[in-house]
Amino acid sequence: MAPQPPMVMTTHPNSRQTLRADPVLRVEGLTVEVGGEAGPRPVVADFSFALARGETLCIAGESGSGKSMTSLAIMGLLPKPGARIAGGRILLGDTDLARLSEGEMRKVRGKRVAMIFQEPMTSLNPVLTIGRQLTEAIEAHENVGRTEARRRAIAALDAVRIPEAASRLTQHPHELSGGMRQRVMIAMALALRPDVLIADEPTTALDVTVQGEVLELLRDLQRNLGTAIILITHDMGVVAEMADRVVVMRHGRMVETGTAAAIFANPQAAYTRELLAAVPRMGEGRGRAAARVAPPVEATHPAPVVAVSDLTVRFDIHGGFFGRVDRRVHAVEGISFSVAERETLSLVGESGCGKSTTARALAGLVPYTGDIVVAGRNMAGLPRRETKALRRDVQMIFQDPFASLDPRMTVGELVAEPMLIHGIAEGPERHERTAGLFERVGLSAADMRRYPHEFSGGQRQRVCIARALALRPKLIVADESVSALDVSVQARVLELLRELQDEFGIAYLFISHDMAVVENISDRVAVMYLGQIVEIGTRDQVFGNPQHAYTQRLIEAVPVPDPAMRRRAFPRLDRDIPSPVRRVGEEPGRLVLQDRGDGHLVAA
Repeated sequence: MAPQPPMVMTTHPNSRQTLRADPVLRVEGLTVEVGGEAGPRPVVADFSFALARGETLCIAGESGSGKSMTSLAIMGLLPKPGARIAGGRILLGDTDLARLSEGEMRKVRGKRVAMIFQEPMTSLNPVLTIGRQLTEAIEAHENVGRTEARRRAIAALDAVRIPEAASRLTQHPHELSGGMRQRVMIAMALALRPDVLIADEPTTALDVTVQGEVLELLRDLQRNLGTAIILITHDMGVVAEMADRVVVMRHGRMVETGTAAAIFANPQAAYTRELLAAVPRMGEGRGRAAARVAPPVEATHPAPVVAVSDLTVRFDIHGGFFGRVDRRVHAVEGISFSVAERETLSLVGESGCGKSTTARALAGLVPYTGDIVVAGRNMAGLPRRETKALRRDVQMIFQDPFASLDPRMTVGELVAEPMLIHGIAEGPERHERTAGLFERVGLSAADMRRYPHEFSGGQRQRVCIARALALRPKLIVADESVSALDVSVQARVLELLRELQDEFGIAYLFISHDMAVVENISDRVAVMYLGQIVEIGTRDQVFGNPQHAYTQRLIEAVPVPDPAMRRRAFPRLDRDIPSPVRRVGEEPGRLVLQDRGDGHLVAA
């Protein structure tokens, strides 16, 4: 391991010293080792902190810094036999969790110490209903009957703003969106009112309004029950909003700790300063616009790269005794937009608003009605051969790079595969082009022989970008492509996307719930709500003077990376989100966008 800089301790006159008088959790000299060909190596080394009742401690740092391994050690969930606690104590009151047997730990886990994981799909059992998984946890730790457990499960889902909570109990995880699944995970953790709650990137998959409500729920839990929270996140805006104290980790060691106010106002360690400098901030996008190579004026007159007109996507729901279609999910309802060469149009909105469904329609992955015209050709009704050729012009970058890369293939094979499928280049030429793509996205040709699991999250996303570039597309759809990345890695990937756009003239449809990132990368912004666009305009129009109430709430909910601007309460939308599910024959009202005279369109 490389030599580490000395740990920096920062203090601040507003430090909540009274919180440390009676710690509910103490971690003392924790060392976690993992095995390897060269023998055990520490991934967490001599790590210590104390957590008081009612306190929020945020642990920040890049991927591989040891944040999640620390949380897994506390929960007794280290992957075995590969990882083990090699030293130190984890004291919950007077109980050393590091020395409990698995049977003893089961009585603690969930009841006294609970955890919200980052990826809900890998944490929820795919064969059990949501209701079974919620009530199972309640019944395991509480002396209650099935009826009371069900009532508490519904209350927990209501608390995290899941519409039609009672009906969700019969659904399975795959039937919910990513944001919905994360809310279920949070409901499971909160249902038992634990003493310590470990939240490992709990809001990564959530839009800003739901994120605000979840953070408000965590605050309420602290106020009402004195719950102590360990919050692991790469979102420094969330850290600024929530943290009493901050611990910055790098390579398994603590490099700086102090109050949130002190860390943000006067970071002492160079690494902390680098982290804070990489945080996207609202307003920076307008400053970047002057330096960026803008699309030429004449680019707005020819046909756009993609023109979408009256796009509608609905999914059938089978019910009744004969399994007939009796309801439909109105995922996207008659939206229209276009994207020009070298332009970035961002789609924003809450989870379930139709952003990702729109992206999949453009990529030809879901059936739709309406028109999608790419490079002058309408995708609707094209023969299979022509559809395949047209897909060369539209490529996607997905949110989870690990899930979209075949673990059995080398990354070189994965990047070259699109060229093989479409008959582009042969043998040495294909290898040469693949190597060039790796170099272009900041990787080396030597990396081509490695497999996806051998890369970090940011590196895997670069592989996905290289694969998207392999066919030299006219449009790249980036669906939450940087939401799971650390702020420093995120900044580098966003800068790479800008460079590639200027170099190759690519148009981007950028889908994200991170409004600060959207404000920094976009030329135009379209705001979606319940499958419809309610506002569309330039970045400056939408962020500088939002006209629709929904857009205003989205922007108000963005966490500000400054503890001095911490809000008392997060803005909220209406408590009950209308359901996109309608009975067959029941048509939703179609919104009409009105031009404000400068191309800024707002729903009437």
